[in-house]
Amino acid sequence: MTVPKYELLSSSRFYLEITLAGSQDEIDGYFMDCQGFKRSQEVISVCEVTPQKWGSKDAKMGRVLRTKLPGNTKSENIILKRGLNISDTLWRWFKATEDGKWGEQRRDGDITIYDQKTTARARFRFFKAWPASYKISDLKASSTDFELEELELTVEDFIRVDPQGNEIR
Repeated sequence: MTVPKYELLSSSRFYLEITLAGSQDEIDGYFMDCQGFKRSQEVISVCEVTPQKWGSKDAKMGRVLRTKLPGNTKSENIILKRGLNISDTLWRWFKATEDGKWGEQRRDGDITIYDQKTTARARFRFFKAWPASYKISDLKASSTDFELEELELTVEDFIRVDPQGNEIR
């Protein structure tokens, strides 16, 4: 059997793994929604005047040349959503950060995306994440929706690794 060379991966088949210190839970969280995996590079625009004359024959100024250079990279915050349950692990992580222990609370993690046969096909690793905000969805007596828990994580960096977790160069 040949391995398909091209397959679109479904956004609904993912697993996010974060290991939290002191967690008593077997699994720290199943997430229904994960947003914000974005890495970008700032653009530095350099403007210089060259000795090359332009315009009329009597021009006394040189030609303006603009060059764009790559600047610093940055990673956006990740927003995780899940159904609220009885576990208070994510709240305790947020509270420890809020109480000034954020340096001790930074965690690395992986998000793995699976194909239709549940084989890991894409994996991204984030580094030094800590919770910046914690939110639960609005409460409404007439609602039949599940209560949601939302956690926003700051992320210092994230990279794509191969499905086995080895860095791609």
